[in-house]
Amino acid sequence: MKILIKKLLYLIFMLLVISIISFLAIHAAPNSFFGAGELNPNMTKEAIEKLKAVYGLDKSLTMQYLDWIKNILTLNFGISFVSGQDVSSEILKRLPVTLIMNITALLAVFSISLYLGIKAALHYEKKADYIIRQISLVSFSMPSFYLALLFIIFFSVNLDLFPIAGLHSIEEKVGFDYYSDMAWHLALPISVMIFVGLGSMIIYVRSLTLEILKSDYYYFALSRGLDKATLLRYYILPNLLPPIITLLGLSLPGLIGGSVILESIFGIEGMGELFFMSALSRDYPIIMGTLMITSFLTLLGNMTADLILLKLNPYMKRE
Repeated sequence: MKILIKKLLYLIFMLLVISIISFLAIHAAPNSFFGAGELNPNMTKEAIEKLKAVYGLDKSLTMQYLDWIKNILTLNFGISFVSGQDVSSEILKRLPVTLIMNITALLAVFSISLYLGIKAALHYEKKADYIIRQISLVSFSMPSFYLALLFIIFFSVNLDLFPIAGLHSIEEKVGFDYYSDMAWHLALPISVMIFVGLGSMIIYVRSLTLEILKSDYYYFALSRGLDKATLLRYYILPNLLPPIITLLGLSLPGLIGGSVILESIFGIEGMGELFFMSALSRDYPIIMGTLMITSFLTLLGNMTADLILLKLNPYMKRE
């Protein structure tokens, strides 16, 4: 319980630091949402000043930040400059699809890399090891946006197996057909996320497994005549999981950041696409809202990984 409280306090502190840095960085960026209005001869200076007063942009940066923090405590992220809609509802509408993409990709990367990494190590310097290493190298060096375009050309344009863009072809939001249609649209972007995320993880798992295979305790277990399944379950996996879970926690920001590009390419209405469009239009409330939600999810993922490590390794220091 004590360690959970410490981690929650750390999460709150980090969110505060991230909010300050993000707020200053956004307002330091050139141009603003009202820049187009200032260039419009039909828009008077008085009208622009009134708009700024409505959104609280006529105050000092310190007061703007304090007002924003007060609103955040009640989960009020403000009003979007572009749509005029509540930011919280805009984000909540797009959050599920981004979570589905990232969680699915994370679980798939974990399972596939664990299998291929162990297989490569157990077949060291053999054909299987060579093939798996080549796959991981291609994955590691492949940019997600380039692979996404290749997938669209091959699977959508040439073979016509998957839709080019969008999230739905069916309007009615009920029933199995609706969700299967959604899965059909998400197949390509999730596949890109999985393939790009495999490279470094496979190499890491293979390297760790090779170290375990060279260890004294593994040689001792091998000398006892234990079968492969027992060796894998009681000697390889327990020593592999802690560092892999740590790496998965650290890879969360990369996955979430990558979804910004992929959602924009595939035209998926998720948080990534929302953030990208808001950044182009300098929609400050949306930008800050998505940044804070993304930061919270990343920190929560890292905290969860740490708690899982404590469960897997009871000998870790608990202060």
